Amino acid sequence: MLFIMVSFIALSQENEPKKLFSQAIGKNIRKYRQESKQAYARKDLERAEFLFDSLVNNVINGTYLDNFKVRKFSGRRIELYKFEKPTYLITYASWCVPGVGEIPAFNDIADRYYNEIDFIILFWGSKKKIRKIKRKFSRKINILYVDEKENRYDFAIRTMKHSLGFPTSFFIDADKKILDVRRNFMHHYLKDYTSSYNSNYQSFTSGVSLLHQGLIRKIKDEK
Repeated sequence: MLFIMVSFIALSQENEPKKLFSQAIGKNIRKYRQESKQAYARKDLERAEFLFDSLVNNVINGTYLDNFKVRKFSGRRIELYKFEKPTYLITYASWCVPGVGEIPAFNDIADRYYNEIDFIILFWGSKKKIRKIKRKFSRKINILYVDEKENRYDFAIRTMKHSLGFPTSFFIDADKKILDVRRNFMHHYLKDYTSSYNSNYQSFTSGVSLLHQGLIRKIKDEK
């Protein structure tokens, strides 16, 4: 009898609908925007970061990223769910200025771990400018483009841009479950190349470790 009850509970959990990122954040984003805007207006960066971390830890983590469509630079549309590995996704924009060591560090990380992880840069902004920036990235990194005319009504896309800001990293397991979301404040504009590279490399390595931990947990659960 106990075995039947445990099996029923496990089956119920498996059939339980997954909570999407857009559904979870839609109930909380308005309050976050208001309070965050007030914090930045007061130049209270500590409060702003606290609000962001609370949103991530209490609302976003554990949800599943929506299966939106974006474009490759070839023009072909592609669904996010076409990427089947754990995913290191960074939202970026053509007007962002990377630190001197940022792109080289990310390239080295992607070249090392691309067999285990899908690396994605999701760009907003001028396609002409993005095309120039694209040349700086390793071919092991998937550079995708958001056409806002096409994604006008996609709540997940709009939230990524207007509420979470750029650049922001999403750490997503193979089932598209969000493990964490982190802001990238590793530009170090005033540092030399070596210092900038090392700081960014350490940050990216931390993200890879998180994805590896998620993969190990998934393998254990399947056993």
